[in-house]
Amino acid sequence: MNFQQLRIIRETVRRDFNFTEVANALFTSQSGVSKHVKDLEEELGVELFIRKGKRLVGLTEPGQELVGIVERMLMDAANIRRVAAQFANRDEGELTIVTTHTQARYALPEIVARFKQDFPRVHLALHQESPGEIVERLRRGEADIGIATEALDAEPTLATFPFYSWHHAVVVPEGHPLASRAELTLQELAQHPLITYHEGYTGRASIDRAFAEASLQPDIVMSALDADVIKTYVELGLGVGIVAAMAYHPRKDAGLVLLDPPGLFPPNVTRIAVRRGHYLRGFAYRFIELCSKEADEATVKAAASTLRDE
Repeated sequence: MNFQQLRIIRETVRRDFNFTEVANALFTSQSGVSKHVKDLEEELGVELFIRKGKRLVGLTEPGQELVGIVERMLMDAANIRRVAAQFANRDEGELTIVTTHTQARYALPEIVARFKQDFPRVHLALHQESPGEIVERLRRGEADIGIATEALDAEPTLATFPFYSWHHAVVVPEGHPLASRAELTLQELAQHPLITYHEGYTGRASIDRAFAEASLQPDIVMSALDADVIKTYVELGLGVGIVAAMAYHPRKDAGLVLLDPPGLFPPNVTRIAVRRGHYLRGFAYRFIELCSKEADEATVKAAASTLRDE
């Protein structure tokens, strides 16, 4: 048994049992992948995969048991390298953060700037993904920290911590009939075409829930992944925008009016997540502390080392 065989087992599951894709992902040949699998099965004395002709279609019972062990072994191997790097070069390395456009654009710039002042020799890789993709990248060990409003807290393999609370507000062009409505209601809002976030992004579920609880059917004529796009089409007069309140800047959005009556939409909580069992370098803990003083190193370590039931 060797690490290449373990990587192949893990990647085969991730790639839906397609050996061609596994070979491409691991920079090897399809025949080499097949041989590694066959050799491992012969060594263990059990078949790990269900076969239909020459194709793999799933995991056998021993294969299902083995996959979890393989994941832990490969994670521990990666953790060993991170431990060595931590003590060899405490202030050098790479920190990979995966987040949504809204967080990267509006919540993180000051934090990133402060982090880079403290750790100028750390390469910070900031990736923008959907909440579902953020979860998947954390689960695969492809990122150190995930930040999003959706999906993170529901994933048992992740430990999460509150980052900050925020709410949605309404933007309209100057001169719009709603522009002077300081006491705007959902009933009034539902009478206009609306432009807001795509399903699954930036608290869209809480917007839908607010209208549903008021027994209203909003006319959402357009949806987008980020506030800048929403505001662009609001300026063109195509609808009333619902965006994260923090996405409005009086100077940059001079042609728009922000309507932010208290209690119009419920609050949302953006969360920070790390994979349980994933070893974090010291500078990763410092980044999390810059986001939330309550998520200090001891707190994060304690939560990330505790398994949670599925």
